[in-house]
Amino acid sequence: MIRRILSDEFRLLTFRRPSSAMQTESNAYLAFGLAFTWLAGIGRYWDNPKAHLWQHLGLGSVAYVFVLAVIVWALLAPLRPKNWSYRNVLLFITLTAPPAVLYAIPVERFFAADAARTANAWFLIVVAAWRVALFFVFLRRVAGLSPGVVFVASLLPLVIIIIALSMLNLEHVVFSLMSGIREEDRSPNDSAYGVVFLLSMLSFTAGPFLLIAYIVAIVRVRTGAQPVNPKDASR
Repeated sequence: MIRRILSDEFRLLTFRRPSSAMQTESNAYLAFGLAFTWLAGIGRYWDNPKAHLWQHLGLGSVAYVFVLAVIVWALLAPLRPKNWSYRNVLLFITLTAPPAVLYAIPVERFFAADAARTANAWFLIVVAAWRVALFFVFLRRVAGLSPGVVFVASLLPLVIIIIALSMLNLEHVVFSLMSGIREEDRSPNDSAYGVVFLLSMLSFTAGPFLLIAYIVAIVRVRTGAQPVNPKDASR
């Protein structure tokens, strides 16, 4: 079973269809995904002095995937995707956790401070882009949504989550970056936090347009009209 799970995980992460065992033995796959989610959560914060105890223990990442699955499942349900269930969404999200292990690499021990900050920023960009691309494929291949709807359905949940995290300031940096970081408070994660700040600003800008496109997509799906084109919806 372990060999089968690892094989299917590799296929999933390389944008190929996994075997049917992912559905017939979903409990084992979910346990695997949650284990990697937990390890990735520990790895992300283990050397971060600003993190809370629950973040160091990886509990935040585990709780986050359950909340994220609820948001994605509920938000996209009105679009009537195929094979759409909370369990399937949760399973997919947890199985995209392994790339986040890159966050655990202690680059600050091998590089100078500036190089470590740059490496952490690139890790964040690569992992985020990889997981978003996997989400695109999941919505197209499994959920059966049209390309235009996939574009909106993929980005809107991410924008909402980024805005929410920015408002809650869970990384302890969004508002600090707006006012500048003092030299004594600098860390190897500062460049990655800068990427988070940039994504927050982009999300605030794109949010209203994606919301309009989302509403138009729901109306067209419900009325049987042609799939929404995001460019048309934002005009």
